[in-house]
Amino acid sequence: MSLSTNPFPNDPDRSAIWTMLVPRDIAAYVNADWSMVEGDFVADDFMGINGNLVDNPDGWTISFPTLADYRDEWLRQAREGQKTEYAEDAEAGIHRATSLTEIEITGERAVAHKKFDGEIKLRDGGVDRLNWQTLYFCRKVEGQWKLTGFVGYLPYPMPRQS
Repeated sequence: MSLSTNPFPNDPDRSAIWTMLVPRDIAAYVNADWSMVEGDFVADDFMGINGNLVDNPDGWTISFPTLADYRDEWLRQAREGQKTEYAEDAEAGIHRATSLTEIEITGERAVAHKKFDGEIKLRDGGVDRLNWQTLYFCRKVEGQWKLTGFVGYLPYPMPRQS
């Protein structure tokens, strides 16, 4: 059962993308269980760009040229998260900080705008601050939406250019 409400209950395509990127991704991450999301990727057509929390694309890097590179870093971060001593349920906290309400679909391609903006209370009285955004690129493969890549770790909100 999801800890978030799907904002696309009457749109099967957007609902499937939302389900992949919110409840399934969060549950897999909290459990450090890659097998829960492994089937959500087009492995031979994947690339991840790290925005390095800067708004200038000149500072972005291809940190994940392959799905294996991304998987290894994802697992490293997930395992680190499991070591963190939270004062509340981490999965609920990530859901509370996560928003995915914008998904553009054109034909068999989609871009999903996932934003993180919130805090999870730590046992020591501090907080774990989640504050970035990611653009996920998806493609419909044999009737199923799959991830082909992302531009992530972008500032949220992005500074407005004048």
